[in-house]
Amino acid sequence: MALDGIVEEYLQMRRQQGAAGAETPDPAALRMEETALRARHGTGPEMAAVENFDVDVSGGSIRVRLLWPNLVPEAVVVYFHGGGWVVGDIDDYDALARTFAQDTGCVVAMVNYRKAPEHRYPTAVNDALEGAIWVEARVAGSLGRRIPLIVAGDSAGGNLAAVLAQQSTDNSAPRIDLQVLIYPVLDSTMDSPSYLDPANALLLTRDYMAWFWDQYAPRLADRSTVAAAPARASSLEGLPPAIIVAAEHDVLRDEGEAYARRLKADGVKVAHRVFSGQMHGFFSLHNVLPASELARTWVAAEIIRYLRAVKPAQDQISRKVPS
Repeated sequence: MALDGIVEEYLQMRRQQGAAGAETPDPAALRMEETALRARHGTGPEMAAVENFDVDVSGGSIRVRLLWPNLVPEAVVVYFHGGGWVVGDIDDYDALARTFAQDTGCVVAMVNYRKAPEHRYPTAVNDALEGAIWVEARVAGSLGRRIPLIVAGDSAGGNLAAVLAQQSTDNSAPRIDLQVLIYPVLDSTMDSPSYLDPANALLLTRDYMAWFWDQYAPRLADRSTVAAAPARASSLEGLPPAIIVAAEHDVLRDEGEAYARRLKADGVKVAHRVFSGQMHGFFSLHNVLPASELARTWVAAEIIRYLRAVKPAQDQISRKVPS
């Protein structure tokens, strides 16, 4: 299917504004550009409570924001934003996260992991893990009980969510009940047909993705680890159920589709949808692209469907206050 006309209009607007897509991108310029565009997303709905924390992690601290749509949430969604491990901030995603919390009835916890190149691999992975552990304890402590823990993220954030879902089989990581992967980065090979198709070279290109990898994991040996490229795991058996969003015109499309097939083959329940005519990044363009709302609504419905299916068993567990 051809690229959505509204997406084409958006891309033309970015070109006219001189989007920082230079041959040699600069992290500082990219971050300034993203901050300047923050107002496009609006303010999002009011929450029952908003909590901001500075959380100590290994080697530093990170910001965490908890968005409570109500005081009896169905689950907690730990959300990791995209931006190639280099760009982005929880403030850029505030309106989207508020709307997502309202749609699902879940607490949404945004974890502002540290960015490359100042903080290279595996800092973001470690921050994501420690952030998720902290969030689970904080929410359970507030409620006096455990509620389902969902990890979610888009692009590089989807990479971190997928890595945490794999680590959840380890006793050192929190138990993750559901993973939501929105056009995630899953491998570092960059040689799939979707990477090589000129129709997909839009906001994110193969060269741009290579630059992000250079900032995040310049050592090639690091890029082959499962904690950087979760698609390289030998088995996906036993992982939590997955909701996977893909965009038709995205260099990362094939990675997400291949991962969905592997999950299904290894016995993991998967809801997977490719959004026609869309490009990489469309999900986070809240209040800008109509398809963002369409995708968010679909993901929210899938989360609610999952929570309803597990609620009888969860009611038994939630009667026990976590130690």
